[in-house]
Parts: sequence; structure tokens; C-alpha cells
Amino acid sequence: MLATLPAQAKRPTSARSSAPIRVMIVDDSVVARAVLSRVLADHDDIEVVAQAGSADSARRILDEKKVDIILLDLEMPGVCGLAALPELIQHGDGARVLIVSSACADGAASSIAALRLGAADTLLKPGAAQFTSRFGEDLVDRLRRIARPGKVEPQARSAQGGTPAPQVSTRRLECLGIGSSTGGVHALARFFGALPTSFTTPILITQHLPAPYMPYFAGQLAEMTGRPTRLGVPGLQPQPGELLLAPGDAHMTLFKTGPVIHVRLERKRSVSGCLPSVDPMLASIGKVYGAAAVGVILSGMGRDGLIGAGELVAAGGSVLAQDEASSVVWGMPGAVANARLAQAILPPDELARRIAAWSEGDAAWK
Repeated sequence: MLATLPAQAKRPTSARSSAPIRVMIVDDSVVARAVLSRVLADHDDIEVVAQAGSADSARRILDEKKVDIILLDLEMPGVCGLAALPELIQHGDGARVLIVSSACADGAASSIAALRLGAADTLLKPGAAQFTSRFGEDLVDRLRRIARPGKVEPQARSAQGGTPAPQVSTRRLECLGIGSSTGGVHALARFFGALPTSFTTPILITQHLPAPYMPYFAGQLAEMTGRPTRLGVPGLQPQPGELLLAPGDAHMTLFKTGPVIHVRLERKRSVSGCLPSVDPMLASIGKVYGAAAVGVILSGMGRDGLIGAGELVAAGGSVLAQDEASSVVWGMPGAVANARLAQAILPPDELARRIAAWSEGDAAWK
């Protein structure tokens, strides 16, 4: 088994910080723990500092040892990984959780549930005889991105070549567009947990997830929000109190034909390289609704949403961003914040309260 992973010289990374990423592996399989440890041992910026064969053991270790990342299997005897996830996050004191499990096949409902509960990301664990160098590369890449996403460089200019002053419209809110990626599922849960049921403005959501996940995610959104949720399809018209979710293989935009506002799906390459991309969605709601549109950028890697946020602000709309402390990765919201496009930079629940206050005509949130 282990012969399939030959020993290699340690490979440093140019982005290495002064201390290695401290990892704990939680998996009931001794073989899996050994293989994962072997993979990570090849990288001198990563250190496996603890291993546990059960969730209970992991919790006890976390009470005594500081780690940066927890690699967690979902299928374990006793307390399963999914049930243990919230407690491990609590005891982890800031540690982020990467689910590595055979239960994380594309479209698996357990993956969406784990992300909703606060996992930073998920990775499919191959069978015992199928660990490959590609899996090792994917694992190390995700560890580095989650543990050390890096600071977003400040931008002096927006995507339009200037720095428009963010503004808050006095018009009634008519459309809300939300963009998110890594850490976004949990952020969405926090956001909608604070958004009152009296808020019935149509909401568009672009969350970076593979296409097979989207039907499950739509169901999860409907369950956790209590709102009708549909995947965007061409011609669909936004309805009060409804969530429209971008499919995993197309940008979701809005267009107006006469008095009718409807969904259009696009698959052309975006500047961010993401499919779906937040940029076209935000740009389109700015064109359709102008000052009556608001965009929200939640946790996510990269800069998707920056260009769209700039176009939305230029059209008279407003943009809000998740704060760094509550984000798994402050890439997307950080880019918008550093471009000075965000009217407010707050945790997801506070953003929801601000938006609700606006919709109710309360000017205090300005």
C-alpha cells in the first residue's frame, strides 16, 4: 500500500511562513492516517502534530494542543465526523476543518451539510489502493489555501479605473445579489439565520460549487432559510421571497425585456476564471435595478465579484462585504473592501440586519 507513495525529498514552498502549518488527522483507519501522514511529510511547510482514531480522541487532543488544520473523515464509528464537526470547531480554537472522506463524492449531500456546519472545504478520499500523487497535490494545495490564504493587497483603483464613493440609495430595495466561495456555505447560513422572514426582496446567489452539488445545495438553502429556492434557468422571473441559485456550470444574470425581468444564463469566460462567476450577476442587477440593488460579498478565495461590485456601485447600487475575522478566506470580500467599494464590512449576521433595516426604511444603518 505505502509503496505506491515513494519517499521524496521535502519540497519547500516559496510562500512558507516562519512556522509550518500544524495538522491533526482524524480518521478511524490506521492505513489512511499513515498514508495521509506520508503525503504531508514530503512538505516542509506542513507538520502533522497529532492523529486521532475517533472524534472523542480528537476533542481531547484539541484541549491540549494547538493545530491550524483538522483533516476529518466523516464515516467513523461512534460519533461520526459530521456530528462531531461543530464541537471540533469549537475546541479547535480557530483551527479550520478540511473534510477528507469517501463520502465526499461529487454532489454528496454530506459535503454540503459539512460546509454548512463550518467546514472550510471538502476533498474526496480515494480507496485504499487508489492514493495517487494527484490526490497528494490536491490535498497539499487545499491545506495551504485554507491555512494561509494571505492578505489581499490594497487596490487604489476600482475595476472601472477610479474609486467611486460607495453610496446608500434612498430607494426601496428591489434586488439582493450574494456572491460567495470557500467558507461561503457557512456564511450564508449565518446570514439567513439573521435575515427576518419579513424580508421578501428577491435574492440571487452565486456560490462556487461544482455543478453536481447544486441540487443538494438548493435543498439545503430551502431548508435553512425557509424560503422557496430554485436553480436559475433561462426565462425564470424573480419572485418576492424567493432565492435563485446560479447553476454550477453557468453565470446567472438578469435582463429586462420590456417590463419583464428574467434570468439569462451565460457560459462565456469570465475575467475571474470562475464558472459561475459573481461578476456578471452583480453587474446585471446594477443594470436592471440601479440604485435599488444591493450586492453582498461573503467569504471566498480570489477576487471574483470585484469587477461586478464596481459596476454595481457605478450604477448607483450598494455593496457590503464580510469582515476578515469571520471569513474562512478573506479574498473576495477583502478585494472589494480594499477597493473601497463596500458600504459596510461586517460579519454575515450583521450584514443581514443592516439590509433588513434598509428594507424596512430605517436610515440608521447608513
